[in-house]
Amino acid sequence: MLASLRNIFKVPDLRNKVLFTLFVIALYRLGSFIPAPGIDYAAVQQIRDNAENTGGVFAFLQLFSGGALSQFAVFALGIMPYITSSIIMQILGVVIPKLEQWQNQGAVGQRKITQWTRYVTIAIAVMQSTGLAFVFNNQGGGFGAVQNSFGVDLIPNFDLPHVLMIVLTLTTGTALLMWLGELVTQRGIGNGMSILIFASVVSTLPAQIGQIRSAAGNTAMVITLIVFVGLLVAIVFIEQGQRRIPVQFAKRVVGSRQFGGQSTYIPLKVNQAGVIPIIFASSVLYLPQLIAVILPSDKEWAQGVQRWVDDYIISPTSIIHVLIFGLLIIGFAYFYTAITFDPAKQADTLRKQGGFIPGYRPGPPTERYLAKVLSRITLPGALFIACVALVPNMLVSIFLPGTQVSFAGTSILIAVGVALETMKQIDAQLMMRNYEGFLK
Repeated sequence: MLASLRNIFKVPDLRNKVLFTLFVIALYRLGSFIPAPGIDYAAVQQIRDNAENTGGVFAFLQLFSGGALSQFAVFALGIMPYITSSIIMQILGVVIPKLEQWQNQGAVGQRKITQWTRYVTIAIAVMQSTGLAFVFNNQGGGFGAVQNSFGVDLIPNFDLPHVLMIVLTLTTGTALLMWLGELVTQRGIGNGMSILIFASVVSTLPAQIGQIRSAAGNTAMVITLIVFVGLLVAIVFIEQGQRRIPVQFAKRVVGSRQFGGQSTYIPLKVNQAGVIPIIFASSVLYLPQLIAVILPSDKEWAQGVQRWVDDYIISPTSIIHVLIFGLLIIGFAYFYTAITFDPAKQADTLRKQGGFIPGYRPGPPTERYLAKVLSRITLPGALFIACVALVPNMLVSIFLPGTQVSFAGTSILIAVGVALETMKQIDAQLMMRNYEGFLK
């Protein structure tokens, strides 16, 4: 391991890429601690202290902002608007012919899709930053006496100029993160957006471990670390797992030369959808909480709705929460896998290239076989990520009541996925220069 680390810094090109990536991560973490203008700095500390015990949507956004949301920092929105925008564009690519046409145009079409993804990201950032301005304002602005969940007024001068300044700052922060992520992709190592998500997620893990230690002592902390290590090994095992479907290319004789006759395979990952189903399911599951928050708090029926949502929909130990969340994750896993891998298109590509799967004729039989295999391997992958999302939080809620460790399993799943992909890229560059890599 140490020899591999030394090898990275022996290669000037690779060393510069790694250092540039680390520099961008440092800038990102710095921006996560700089409050937006027009914010009451004294109230920021109170928000940060209360944020530890807050769950729901706030905890979900906290995960992807690296804690910047609780401080209403310049990068409070994190990279979440870009993630949402990318998912929307992928889904729309199935139903909008123009987007599907761009997807088939190669690099030219991808540039168009990337540009429209940026536009949608900015629009989402404007909406989210406006909503956060009202959420963090204790007086609720012109929408009545809406009290936020922290009981402090983070925006003392809640008027149009100040709100516009805050919205502009947070939107600009998201645009800057988007630009930094693209710079890392071009000049750094790994996928830039994934690296920023990785930095956000990993930065919250020490605070979660420290929270468990302060709430339950050193023994609970050690047990939690052991569980985390076991979960880490399981995630690596599943993330690396794949079903390799053999493909044979027919031989062709042109003049005196023979072409084809090669054997290869189609790698189908067990967890084809990654962490996207958890993001989808979390967004849908917390819609009831958002609706409950905007209900009039002085009405008895509204209070009853809020209590029911908190007890049965949000609580990790509720059987209703476990069933709904688990079924949503499994459903979205199948949905997203169907979007990202099209058996009909794959079968058509094989046919055009002169390839076939042994035992199956090209065309519809190959398509049916690929769909059957994909459906079978998606189920264990979906069940696994559902367990990763649900079990850690359930264990903490049962054995450490009153302690909030939000999205712990999801955090490790994201961190492991990004780390593996980045290490593969580093390994590829080391192997090109005859150095031994990390992955054997």
